[in-house]
Amino acid sequence: MDLIIVTGMSGAGKSQAVNALEDMGFYCVDNVPPSLLSKFAELPAESQGKITRIALVVDVRSRGMFSDLLHCLDDLTASRYEYSLLFLDCDEKVLATRYKETRRRHPLLGDSSSVPEAITAEKAMLAPVREAADFIIDTSLVGVAQLKNRIRELFSNGSTGSMVVTCMSFGFKYGIPVDSDLVFDVRCLPNPFYIDSLRELTGLDAPVREYVLGNDDALSLRDKLLDLFDMLIPLYIREGKSQLVVSMGCTGGKHRSVVFAEALTRHLSAKGISTGTTHRDILK
Repeated sequence: MDLIIVTGMSGAGKSQAVNALEDMGFYCVDNVPPSLLSKFAELPAESQGKITRIALVVDVRSRGMFSDLLHCLDDLTASRYEYSLLFLDCDEKVLATRYKETRRRHPLLGDSSSVPEAITAEKAMLAPVREAADFIIDTSLVGVAQLKNRIRELFSNGSTGSMVVTCMSFGFKYGIPVDSDLVFDVRCLPNPFYIDSLRELTGLDAPVREYVLGNDDALSLRDKLLDLFDMLIPLYIREGKSQLVVSMGCTGGKHRSVVFAEALTRHLSAKGISTGTTHRDILK
C-alpha cells in the first residue's frame, strides 16, 4: 500500500497536488478528519487489493479535529501502517495575494479579522505538522505544471519511502527556494548572459553548457560537487531522510545554475538514485 497524507497551508496548492496524484492512479479523498485515517489505511485489505494507492487531504478545514492529526499519525505508526506526510507550504504574502485574486474565503477567517491574520494563525497551527513532514514543497514561486512535476518525481515510482533528490536551479535575484536543504552558488563562474549569442539561450542548450564547462575551474567545481554528493547521499539515506532538495543558484537562474543542476541529475540518476530536476526561473 502507498498511503500519502497531504496537508499544508490553505491556498498552497493541495488541490493541484491531489489532481496530480489522482492522475497517477491514487484513490484521493479531500478534507478527511484525522480520526478517519486509520479507516482509510484499512481500505486495501477491505477492497481485496483493488485499492492500493491512497492520497488523503487533511487540513484546518476540519477545525478542532485537526489538532488530533499528530496523534492519529502516531496511531498509524503503532498499527504498522506505512505512510508519507506531504506538506505544501507558501510565503504568507503570496498566499494573501492568491486569496485576493480568487476571492476564496480562508477557512480560519471567522477566527481572525483579516486574511493575513488568518494565514499567520494557520502557519502557527501547522508548525508542528510541518516539522513532522516527510516531504515539503514550497509553492511560492512554483507554477501548477512545476508542482505536478515535483509530485510525479516524488511518488511516481510507487515507493513512498525511498530517497528522492530534487535538483533545482534558481536565480538569486528572485530569492533562494525556501524548501532547499542544500544551496550552492555558482555565480563564481563566467556568465553566459554577457555573450550576445548565448544570452537568449538556457543551460539546456549545448552552446551554453559548453561555455559554462569550458574552463578548468568549472570542471573542477563540478567534479568536487559530484564527489561531495557521492559521500553525502549514503549518509542522508542512512539517517532516514526521504527527500533532499539541492538548489544551484546563479544570477538569473537560466544559464550556469541550470547546467550544474542537470549535471548533478545525470550523475545521481546514473547511480540509481531517484532524481528529478526543476528549473524554477528558467522562463523568467
